[in-house]
Formats: sequence, structure tokens, C-alpha cells
Amino acid sequence: MAEKPICQVYRLGVIEYQKAWNLQKQLAEQIAAGEHPPTLLLLEHPHTYTFGSKGQAENLLWQQAKLNEQKVEVHWVDRGGDVTYHGPGQLVGYPILPLGLPRQEPDPEGKRLPQVDFVRYLRDIEKVLIRALAELGIPAGQVRGQTGVWLQPDVASRCIHCPPESRVAPSKIASIGVKVNVKGISQHGFALNVDPDMSYWSGIKA
Repeated sequence: MAEKPICQVYRLGVIEYQKAWNLQKQLAEQIAAGEHPPTLLLLEHPHTYTFGSKGQAENLLWQQAKLNEQKVEVHWVDRGGDVTYHGPGQLVGYPILPLGLPRQEPDPEGKRLPQVDFVRYLRDIEKVLIRALAELGIPAGQVRGQTGVWLQPDVASRCIHCPPESRVAPSKIASIGVKVNVKGISQHGFALNVDPDMSYWSGIKA
């Protein structure tokens, strides 16, 4: 009998956001049932803005006509955080992993959420991205009190596509937003900026 992989990796190329979201939910159910190994989806999305559980509609700066002109889809999703951009030139990773078992009894607030160290999971994703960038010769790090991976100004200042005001402070190179469902399975993940069209960030207040 063939041994199951520790983590199944799928490289999906460019895929619409809704299709990837549906696939995440399908795989999360299969993983929770023991029917599929832990999984990492690696992909790109067409131009998309997504709003998480803390999303504020006023942080979308473009009107519908502009969104149509720029071919941008907007999705409200069940990850944490506010608004972010996905698009070509950005490596998106969705780790779908069993992080904890569901509670047998409700917690003090009456919920049955799994016992998972969410903060540690976020920090671990950051550390993985920092190590991967280091392998490419790109020094990156964490910023206290912030979620994501950042470049210091002396590195960000080399970005010829970035506005001058963004070159005097740490610049985010990777965004992270996750969800852990009631069965303890992670969804959503990270977006690493490789060579995206920076003009699309002008459509949101990130």
C-alpha cells in the first residue's frame, strides 16, 4: 500500500477566486474526515479584492465602473482581517491543515471551536515565508503588532514601481489571513508579492 504524503501540494496556476475557495472548503471536509492528506494549494488569482471578517466597505475606494474597467472581482470571505488584493504576479498559498481537534465540551463562551494556538500559526507562516525569501537573497522580517512579512526601507527603496512615500517605512511583501473551522482545519493563507501590478493597491485602503 502506497504511503500517504505528509502534505499534498497542488500547483494550480491562475484560478478564479471562487473556484479556489470552493476547492478549499471541499478539501477541508475531506481532510477532517481522514479522506485526504494535509494540502497546500499554490496558485495565482485574476485581479481580486477580498474582505475578511473585519472588513470595512469604505476601504474599497474604486466605484463599480472602475472595478469593471480594471476587471476586478470583489469577494467577502470568512478569513480574518480586512481587505487585501490578489492578482497576477502574486504567489498565493492556501495551507489546508489539521491544526487541532474539536472541543468535546463548549468553552466558557459556549463555543465549540477547536483548541488551536492561532497566533502561533500566523507567526509560523511568517517564519516560513521569511526563510523562503532568505533563500532567494531577500532579507525580510516581522513587525511587532502586525501580521505579515515586511521589507525594511533600505530594501523597499529599490522598488522602482513603488511611490516615494512608501520607501521610508517597512513595506509589506506578504499578507496573511487565515481561518480555522470548527473541525480544526485551516483555510486561506498567504499572498506573497513577486511581480504584481502595484497600481491595483490604489483601489483599496489597506
